[in-house]
Order: sequence, then structure tokens, then C-alpha cells
Amino acid sequence: MKIHSEKETYTDPMGLFPRILTRGFDIIVSAFCLLIFSPLYAYCYFLVRKEFGPHVIYKQERIGRGGKPFFIRKFRTMRMDAEKEGPQLCGDLDADDRLTPTGRFLRSHHLDELPQLWNVFVGDMAFVGPRPERAFYIEQIMQHNPRYTELYSVRPGVTSYATLYNGYTDSMEKMLRRLELDLYYLEHRSLAMNIKILWLTFYKIVSGRKF
Repeated sequence: MKIHSEKETYTDPMGLFPRILTRGFDIIVSAFCLLIFSPLYAYCYFLVRKEFGPHVIYKQERIGRGGKPFFIRKFRTMRMDAEKEGPQLCGDLDADDRLTPTGRFLRSHHLDELPQLWNVFVGDMAFVGPRPERAFYIEQIMQHNPRYTELYSVRPGVTSYATLYNGYTDSMEKMLRRLELDLYYLEHRSLAMNIKILWLTFYKIVSGRKF
């Protein structure tokens, strides 16, 4: 993978018309998915409510396009005191004792991400783009690689090129590897690449493969 110097700037290779098409696709498909997956959403909601009562949806501040914060939405999968000692990364799904039984099931099948359809619909996120991170970890990443700010040029995504090939990030090493893959995506992104990422994500989820 090509390594750029800090003096180089990022130029979005995707033209205006493809970007408009991408946003239109995100709006239409997210609205359709919110409707078609409403029974699955209701089922997941019921499972989580049995464990957490009314605290079903977990909202966490992430940094999005333009470096602006927004609240990402997920089904709650961890104990209420999961970060009582400060921000922590989720490691091995089978070994992390902060996950509840339902939470482990939802995460292993990526069902905890369903509420992010709303984030896509309102424009906080796109279906495909670099996964959004917390400011706490961004500051640490930038101590190693200040190019992280280049990710602010696009909407963060529900799925990404890096997610497919790097999985969950549970260490700084994986975070830096994810950044390399995200930068590669930015330099090569296109409608065709986005479609391929969506297809591979869908295929891995329905085939039960972990990533």
C-alpha cells in the first residue's frame, strides 16, 4: 500500500454525480430497510428490553464528516457499567464478560447495528464509509498517524472496506491497520467499490461468517 507524506492532501476521487447518487441510494434504501426490517427490529428490541428494561438503545458520541460529533445508535449489548473505569475496546466476543448473552448474539450477527439505519437516513452516516470512532481514541491514533483527519471528508459508514478485512478493533495496532485500509478506500472509492463492499458484507452476515 502506498504511503503518502504528511504534505500531501486528499482529493475525493468520486465525482459530484456519483456522490449524489450514493446519498440518494442511502436515503431510499435506509427508508426501505427501516420498513422491511421492522419485525426483526422489534424482535431485537424485545430481547434487549428483557435484559435492560427501558435502556434498549445505546447512544454514543462519535466523530463524523467534517470532524463534527454525532450520536451513533446501537442496541445495547453490554452491562450498564461496562465502562465504569473509562473507555474500553471490545475484544474477543466469546471472552469479553461485559457482553450479555443477548448482546453477544446480536454482535456476532451484527444485529446490534440495526438502529444505525436511522443514522443513515438522517445523514449522519452512509451505508459504506470509514467506521466512526470516539474522540478519545482518535486522539491516540493521531499520535501515531495524523492522516486520520482525512477520513472527515466523507460520511462514516455502517460497513467499510476495513471492517471486512480487519474486523473489530481491540488494539492500537488494529486501529492503525484499520486507518491504512480506510485511507486506501478513500483513494479508490467509487460506486462499484461501494456495491462490492455492501455485497461482501451482506454475504458474510447471511453466511454466518465472523468479521
